[in-house]
Amino acid sequence: MDPKMDRKPHLPLDGVRVLELGNYIAAPTAGRMLADFGAEVIKIERESGDELRNWRLYDGDTSMLFRTINRNKKSVVLDLRTEEGREDVKTLAAQCDVVLENFRPGTLEKWGIGPEQLSEANPELIFVRISAFGQTGPYSERPGFAAVAEAYGGFRELVGDPDRPPVRVGVSIGDSIAGLYGAFGAVMALYERLRIRDTEDRPLPLADRIVDVALNEAIFSMMESLVPDLGAYGVKRERTGGRMEGIAPSNGYLCVDGSSVVISGNADAIFPRYMRAIGRDDLADDPDLANNDGRWRRRDEIDDAIGAWTGTRSRAEVLAVLDEAAVPAGPIYTAADIVGDEQYKARNMIQEFHVDAGGAEPTRVAFPGIVPVLGGQSLPIRSVGPDLGEHTDEIRKRFLSDRDGQ
Repeated sequence: MDPKMDRKPHLPLDGVRVLELGNYIAAPTAGRMLADFGAEVIKIERESGDELRNWRLYDGDTSMLFRTINRNKKSVVLDLRTEEGREDVKTLAAQCDVVLENFRPGTLEKWGIGPEQLSEANPELIFVRISAFGQTGPYSERPGFAAVAEAYGGFRELVGDPDRPPVRVGVSIGDSIAGLYGAFGAVMALYERLRIRDTEDRPLPLADRIVDVALNEAIFSMMESLVPDLGAYGVKRERTGGRMEGIAPSNGYLCVDGSSVVISGNADAIFPRYMRAIGRDDLADDPDLANNDGRWRRRDEIDDAIGAWTGTRSRAEVLAVLDEAAVPAGPIYTAADIVGDEQYKARNMIQEFHVDAGGAEPTRVAFPGIVPVLGGQSLPIRSVGPDLGEHTDEIRKRFLSDRDGQ
């Protein structure tokens, strides 16, 4: 065993306590990141559980999607529609550092557990609020999942082939990016709270303790120069399939064995040796292709030449030739490819657990490791997503015993 795995994991958020009121993907992703690095995340679920427990559920009663996004957390069942449940939330929030939620704006306020109410007993409490369009503005009360946010943010318009309607990528990228911003916002607010406490000995104002993450804005923030290009050059970005607008050649290509590779030989210094490697000296020596602008104008011709070459070779042969020529390239991995990859294994990015997958016995299942890496390898996952209500009794004894005894 690697000696790095023997030492106690470095958990920089150890001692931070988070109350997660969110469901689905966005807020739970923020909670997962905080839990991964040591925060105690208490996830509140209704009696029927987070709906994610049933998404992509092929057998059993808890999906691997739920177990992945809710790892390292504790599950507590409370009914926020009841007075008792809301009072329990107030009691828990008074003993937490952060509240995560992704209800439609105004919902927590309607229930009497909004930031102002929860701050009465805990004036240092930080709130991470994730919603479709944010807490303010004319769209704030609209419902919306990531698919809608990705459309509003400009992302969906660029995904797919130019002669077909826009498509969606195969994961909930809008929710996940919003979750990343939520986790970053929580840590940022925790740091500021500590700094103000040390230097000025006062609590942060409520407005400075609210991290407001909108799904559409999270996506929009990732759109690079989409809007500036329009204002500066009048350029309207369009779908380009597997390519990237204005960059050539960079695309995915099919090999003779049915697998695919992605090759990014678009740098001026790389392109000539790339073309020589595939036997197209004529393209390597063509002065019109010496820079990216010329290559983009003739992108179809170049892609046809590359595709004809990869189409007569296996993936392994293609990658061996390009590696020899120092052309950036890689296989387009499936899940099975990832699990078997030595690089992922070396950094502990594939971690296996025995879980209930619906069979007579627990199944050994691989889960993605924790990012970013600290100390050379991914931190070990402490537990995959909890069973529904698994920690209700524990949390009641620790934090709600006084209320329960009344």
